[in-house]
Amino acid sequence: MKHALALVSAVLLAAGGALAVLATANAAPCPSGSFCVWRDVNFTDPEGKVFASSGDDEWWESWIADEDSSWANHGISGPGIKDHVIVYAEAVQWPSTGGDRTICLAPGQEVAHNANANDRGDAHVWAMQC
Repeated sequence: MKHALALVSAVLLAAGGALAVLATANAAPCPSGSFCVWRDVNFTDPEGKVFASSGDDEWWESWIADEDSSWANHGISGPGIKDHVIVYAEAVQWPSTGGDRTICLAPGQEVAHNANANDRGDAHVWAMQC
């Protein structure tokens, strides 16, 4: 009986470990405190690149500008902290306000693909809400 119980416990622990690995494998690979962008859907890039930023970026680098296809907001939340991310279709430089919003992500939100926002982002800012 003790042997059977030990065997069942071992199987359940192994299954739980496998489930934990699967859950982690599906999460977007983005550092804590950052907003991340990938050129391809499902948090991938043909060159393995990821655009990661912990602050506002009012003019994205040329390799990611108008090439964005998936996004993740792993920012830090708390009272009075700007934790939402708004992506704009144009650079945010005076007198420009960034033009159209392409997508806005709440804290912890990951978007593997959005047809309306795809290949339109040029800048992003952190905000209190969408």
